[in-house]
Amino acid sequence: MLNSFQDVKKELKKKMKQKSSGLLPSLSEKEKQCIHLIREQTKQWNQNNVTRTKAYFRFYLQHPEIHWALLGHMVSRNVGWNMTDLKGDLLTKLLPEKDQKDFYSFLEHGSWLIFQDVFPQFLVYDLSVRGNQDMFHLLPFFHTSTFMESMWRYFWNSRDSYTLAVATVINEQSYLEKRLIQNNHFKKTVTGTVSFKMYEFLRLNNILFPYYAGDRREKASLAGATSRYFTSLHERIIFGKKLYSLLFQHEQMLAGVLKWAHEHPHTGSRKDYWPDLFNDINESFPRSLYKRRVKNCVLKKGADRLYSPPLKYAWPDTAHEDPESGDWFEDWHVLDYIHKEVSLQGEILTHYCKTLETIELAVMGKEALLLREEE
Repeated sequence: MLNSFQDVKKELKKKMKQKSSGLLPSLSEKEKQCIHLIREQTKQWNQNNVTRTKAYFRFYLQHPEIHWALLGHMVSRNVGWNMTDLKGDLLTKLLPEKDQKDFYSFLEHGSWLIFQDVFPQFLVYDLSVRGNQDMFHLLPFFHTSTFMESMWRYFWNSRDSYTLAVATVINEQSYLEKRLIQNNHFKKTVTGTVSFKMYEFLRLNNILFPYYAGDRREKASLAGATSRYFTSLHERIIFGKKLYSLLFQHEQMLAGVLKWAHEHPHTGSRKDYWPDLFNDINESFPRSLYKRRVKNCVLKKGADRLYSPPLKYAWPDTAHEDPESGDWFEDWHVLDYIHKEVSLQGEILTHYCKTLETIELAVMGKEALLLREEE
């Protein structure tokens, strides 16, 4: 029985010493059916960023004790916005088409990988709740890390939502490390490219949480943070913890995010949270030279809104190969992340507005350079 955090630590230390035999437990026919059903449901919801994002939210509404489901939902919305930005007004003018496709492939594969790892865990938990018994012996059939098996059992006994959420952040970022960040193909086509360095330089990696402040419903407020050093596993885990604390350690913020999310199903277009500034229909002439439209996140008088397409019009669904097997868990010291203190103010608006203006200037600079070269 994993009733305390010390019990978890002891079990994980023991797991490190005892190499897994790789033998899976024998199953009843009913359990085999459950595994088949979970695989089918996961595949069905893992079609694209919009379906994944919806699945996370539906699950959170059913099981609000699983905090990561809401965090995953909000971060997944941001991934969708980053995907459609690649086909929006600004980045289409900055990035060559090949880079747009490579960046999308990177974002999509990461989003797909996380979902196919975490969602079966959620469905096994749901099965446990409905049957009122621990079903976590099914997790190895989905190649779940042995680290998360221990964390789910601990949660089942302790109901410690915070620890499970941070453990899931650690798990998902560690799972991505070898399969996405250290993947040679993506190093060559994305993280090692000049365009990626420009992407980081322009600080495009903002995570935004739209929310309703108080009773105001007419316009969403924004909270969030900017991710730096995306290729560092340590930094991604700390960043995930900061986002979690922003979302769940402020009751009004949580209530405001939930109200907003309920009323705005995810489409992938930034119009979802800011229709004053973005539109899912292209209002400008495609060949006209770009002129500044935004100042302090307000549209200039007479300017067209920025084009931000829905995901279904920006990118087709993508087929993925099965991920590499293998467990990332090798060191019980990752538990140290759980109680490491982090803080985050959540003020993002000023920074986000400056980011938009910086991108506009970069677009205009590139167009001016191309004009000079043509003369």
